[in-house]
Amino acid sequence: MTLRDLKQGQQGKVSAIGTTGAMKRRIMDMGVTPGVVIRVVKVAPLGDPIEVNVRGYELSLRKDEAAQVQVEL
Repeated sequence: MTLRDLKQGQQGKVSAIGTTGAMKRRIMDMGVTPGVVIRVVKVAPLGDPIEVNVRGYELSLRKDEAAQVQVEL
């Protein structure tokens, strides 16, 4: 399951980042690393962006970025 699949209010534990290179580095620099708990706060009306809470702060991710983050409930 990916972060993009989670509904508003759900949370999961990041198991892997499914991309490589600059996008993986960017996602990890924002604090989304394997083992961290991430919660979906809001999803925009058209689904992009997705607002999440990670490590105590709010972060907005685009759908394509969220689709690269593998989570387990």
